[in-house]
Amino acid sequence: MKAIRAMELKMNKEIKMGELMKAQPGARRALFARYHLGGCQSCAFDDGETLAGLCMRAELDVEQVLEHLSASHEHDLTMLMEPVEVKRRLLEGESVLLIDVRTREEHEAVRIENSVFFTQELQAEIFKQKQERIAVLYDHTGKYVLDQVAWFRGHGHANAFGLRGGIDAWSREVDGAVMRYRLEV
Repeated sequence: MKAIRAMELKMNKEIKMGELMKAQPGARRALFARYHLGGCQSCAFDDGETLAGLCMRAELDVEQVLEHLSASHEHDLTMLMEPVEVKRRLLEGESVLLIDVRTREEHEAVRIENSVFFTQELQAEIFKQKQERIAVLYDHTGKYVLDQVAWFRGHGHANAFGLRGGIDAWSREVDGAVMRYRLEV
């Protein structure tokens, strides 16, 4: 949590959009939802463009956009769970469903013990049940998981969280036996 907050402090109107997206993965979702920026070709932005430049081009008040991004980021933090917190809950016997939202190949290569791979069948099964059980979704580095958590919550699963930092943070902070990896693009 402290690392995430430290990144937030660097955000100002001169921040480059690429840096902003790295520091706050939910920023694209926040910009698109409120201002229709960053979601399609007509409203796209370049990683090298500054927030001030984007706001000027879109005729938006940069200070209002900064406030919105900050509030959205604070909300995103409430949808994340720290790896050590997940481990503590598991050790205490709490019923936590760990859901791997990475590719099948990634899941088969390395996964958190007792996690399940997210499929359409699992999705249907989850939403048939009462949604009181905590569901913790994870991806590789935590970059994309918030979108899926937001989807779960938007469909009534208030106990859905994302694993802060993904399986990579789990490996570094909780279980070093979980192999770390890098995707080659």
